[in-house]
Amino acid sequence: MSEDSPNGSQRIVPMIAYEDAASAIDWLVRAFGFRENMRMADDDGRIGHAELEHGGGIIMLASPTSDYQSPRRHRESCEPARNWSAVPWVIDGVMVQVDDANAHYRQAKDAGATILSEPEDQPYGRVYRAEDLEGHRWMFMQPRAQ
Repeated sequence: MSEDSPNGSQRIVPMIAYEDAASAIDWLVRAFGFRENMRMADDDGRIGHAELEHGGGIIMLASPTSDYQSPRRHRESCEPARNWSAVPWVIDGVMVQVDDANAHYRQAKDAGATILSEPEDQPYGRVYRAEDLEGHRWMFMQPRAQ
């Protein structure tokens, strides 16, 4: 069985729910440097499907139902969620490779990202962690030069 995609497409695509996907798209573009590829919205502006790209990889996002709760809102009423969110680690998040972790960190911080950890060197590269406007966790990594 081949692990290569037959058409060169991405084989694993994160799908993320947002209470307000339209605002999330705008914020992810500004804060994390994504580029919007497409957006499908209903007459009320609710996003049923959208795709954002960063460095050749895509994520999909939407606002699935009116009763969906973002991680940030969920932990307001759920003690276990508050507890597991008290650490700076990425929990159910997305890792994105970037060219310059320090510059990306400054852009995210300037746009209001909640910084979970400052840029630091690890054996595999330079990383920092952040939460987006609805509490989804992201790790950004500049791979170590070979």
